[in-house]
Amino acid sequence: MTRAIGKDIPHDSAATHVTGESVFLDDLPPLAGELLAGIVPSPVAHGRIRRLDLSAARNIPGVHAVLTAADIPGHNAFGPAVKDELLIVEDEAVFLGQPLAIIAAETPAALEQARRAVIVEMEELPKLLTIDEAIAAASFLGSHRKLERGDVATAFASAPHTLSGELHIGGQEHFYLESQVAIAIPGEQGQMTVHSSTQHPSEVQMMVAEALGVPFNHVVCICKRMGGAFGGKETQAAHPAMIAAILAARTRRPVRFVNTKDDDMRFTGKRHPFKAVYKAAYTDDGRITALDAQLYSNGGCSTDLSFAVLERAMLHSDNAYYLPAVRITGRVCKTNLPSNTAFRGFGGPQGVAMIETIIEEIAATLNIDALDIRQRNVYSDPIENGLAASAASSSARNITPYGQLVRNNTLPELFNTLRADCAYDARRAEITRFNAASPTHLRGMALSAVKFGISFTRRTMNQANALVNIYQDGSVIVSTGATEMGQGVYTRIRQIVADELGIAYAAVVVAPTSTDKNNNTSPTAASSGTDLNGAAAADACLRLRARLTAVAAGMLARPADGLPAEPDRIRFEDGQVFDTRAPDHVIPFARVCCQAYEQRINLGERGFYITPGVDFNRETGRGSPFLYFTNGVACSEVLIDRFTGELAVTRVDLLMDLGKSINPGIDRGQIIGGFIQGMGWVTAEQLVYGPAGQLLSNSPTTYKIPNISDVPPIFNVTLLPNPNNEVSLYRSKAVGEPPLLLGLSVWLAVKDALSVAGAATGLSLPATGEQILLALAAAAQMRTPQPVST
Repeated sequence: MTRAIGKDIPHDSAATHVTGESVFLDDLPPLAGELLAGIVPSPVAHGRIRRLDLSAARNIPGVHAVLTAADIPGHNAFGPAVKDELLIVEDEAVFLGQPLAIIAAETPAALEQARRAVIVEMEELPKLLTIDEAIAAASFLGSHRKLERGDVATAFASAPHTLSGELHIGGQEHFYLESQVAIAIPGEQGQMTVHSSTQHPSEVQMMVAEALGVPFNHVVCICKRMGGAFGGKETQAAHPAMIAAILAARTRRPVRFVNTKDDDMRFTGKRHPFKAVYKAAYTDDGRITALDAQLYSNGGCSTDLSFAVLERAMLHSDNAYYLPAVRITGRVCKTNLPSNTAFRGFGGPQGVAMIETIIEEIAATLNIDALDIRQRNVYSDPIENGLAASAASSSARNITPYGQLVRNNTLPELFNTLRADCAYDARRAEITRFNAASPTHLRGMALSAVKFGISFTRRTMNQANALVNIYQDGSVIVSTGATEMGQGVYTRIRQIVADELGIAYAAVVVAPTSTDKNNNTSPTAASSGTDLNGAAAADACLRLRARLTAVAAGMLARPADGLPAEPDRIRFEDGQVFDTRAPDHVIPFARVCCQAYEQRINLGERGFYITPGVDFNRETGRGSPFLYFTNGVACSEVLIDRFTGELAVTRVDLLMDLGKSINPGIDRGQIIGGFIQGMGWVTAEQLVYGPAGQLLSNSPTTYKIPNISDVPPIFNVTLLPNPNNEVSLYRSKAVGEPPLLLGLSVWLAVKDALSVAGAATGLSLPATGEQILLALAAAAQMRTPQPVST
């Protein structure tokens, strides 16, 4: 049988992307009577409306609506977890750019003229922009979170060594190529169709319905594809959808809302900046015995997904390392910035950055190679007899701080394999010689790991449904809650359905994601799109194949030849159906489908899947929030110019455990893309705000993402063979987010290089060229003898 699963089948839109034929939302031609939407943004980060005069704007030709919060027919307050954000300001603006009013006009010129005609007077109020400002003002969202195991106080009291410090971790702009966009089309009887560039059509459906004051079944949300998302369209795609829908409901005309790139960067949330305050205890040989840490995130003006992001940061603060005693607390800071939101990794990168920094500092204080420290602390001693038995063993070093057993643990093998394959020790010796001899440059290297938990930490979201329809010609269409943002989930689902039905990959198409076909769906996020939706599609196919098997058994039976109908002997392979007792007698799959239709047998089926065994108690901080872990290691080498601070990543070696890959080619693309995005976060992508709270790095000219010249000239990517991940679909592993965290190896390599010059202490993230140069200059000044006054 020719199988699709395991093959390097190209992304199903690869050809149309490069030829320009792929249709993105704003490529759709204007509908008859369509209007354009825009906002009147708050000019201050925190202020009270004193005057908002819309009369002149409403009288401009071509302007059909200028609405305020009072005009919203349903709810103005919204949010995915806590409804604490206002779509349109009622009295007090809480971030620069928050809509004071929304406008619908016939042309961009009329829209801009109306925006300028609005008279706004604001009483500016004190604002908070940073984590430190929020901490000083005790400005927080929600309550504090805590994760604890063991006797931390005793561990510190008996430790031969301790260290403490702070790490400041910057945010990151999503920089998806397609900005936030939505088209709302009013229908009959208060119904609304919304085309949205969203990772979460069901949430857009619900939020639009609540804003319009109608039942959920009055709104249909459709998403064919996104031009990138990276988490930025998980919740925040709802903003433009609600604005467009409110205006469409008022004008009874289609309304399109499209952000410019500059506005998208200025007015949407980012990856959460973090501040980590930590203290670690360790032995003479570098084994960590205790960790006491406080994590603070900058949530912005409202909750959004900040609690879940903080929670995942805390759950990943161990990364790949066993911590016998640990206490981690977390708070979300409330500031006057746009509400920060999901971003690839979802808090995991920030938690991992802290523990990897601690590893580096332990290595420096003990004068031991950091890789040796990592390997001494890595999760080990796998015990597969269950959680209770393992937890009872005092020697078990494979239980996370929250009590989950690290099963199928490949971390030690990954470290050992990559250390040998990338010639780490020989290169380390060469780097030492180079740094001793070079007066102009510094080289550094780091080999770090990732252990990334796969599942939503909110148990309810670990579910999916699918609809599979077979037509009489044997062709198949499948629809699920998964949304395509470039990651290849549609391609993988086509592979799954093709193999489950024994037909060609080309015989399957995936329909645009739509809430009228798939209800109550989870977002395509948490690296779980294929795990959830692919499993639901496979479930539907299993039921369909059972029906077709009964039909085929009757068609292939030859009682006169001693071959009665035996469904257990029917096989579906390569678009043909046969009985294993007479494999040369085949009938086309399409013919079986036609016969099933003639017999009035249902050729459509719904599938459903729930992730088994996941449960986490937030109150106790205990449980198994993840189905499994995706593991990997990366070794990065950098070269730094001592005089300019210029950074070059000269070599990267990546080794990932993805189980049995469904599509190795697409997975390889995800590994490379994720790593480069992580590398950008830790080196060049710096969010710079002005004193008024305005984002200064709000365009491609001022915000630097990696370009092709930044890709390491030596870039090796290898998959570790691992057929033992028995808990997931086809023994595969999720790949969307974990490689991004390996980008931290570049930042750690920068720290390694700067340590030669005594400039690594206090290095924050990202390590931009400017920061590197300032660190080198400060270290040089410390080494320069100061004149003695007489």
